[in-house]
Amino acid sequence: MERAPQDFSRHVRKHPSTIVRVALVLLGSVFVALGVAGIFLPVLPTTPFLLLAAACYARASRRFYNALLNNRWFGPAILEWQQYRSIRYRTKLIAIATMAVTLGISIVFFVPDTRLQAGLAVLGIALAVYMYRIPSRDRP
Repeated sequence: MERAPQDFSRHVRKHPSTIVRVALVLLGSVFVALGVAGIFLPVLPTTPFLLLAAACYARASRRFYNALLNNRWFGPAILEWQQYRSIRYRTKLIAIATMAVTLGISIVFFVPDTRLQAGLAVLGIALAVYMYRIPSRDRP
């Protein structure tokens, strides 16, 4: 059963300039496109781009902001971050695992220099630790 659309207009504070609002809608739409691409491309993160899109829409358009937050796939993750500054535990684990696999493949098969391999490994570990430390309200 689908939930009824909610009105999140109270979060929207439109920028006074029409030009800036148009630019923010365009930029927000680019971020949505990158977020959608991130679903299929493990190198691109989905959630940060959707959070950026929500931030752009919140300064530009009630309609686009409401559409994004009422989206059944994207809305819950954005609302979880906005309300609780947390990420679902399962989402976090999938992101860390995907990042580990893609970085591991890059290190083993595509980066010949040992120093760059070590740098990528350190970066991957740092990002994984950072992601893991983000709170999850649904952690088992």
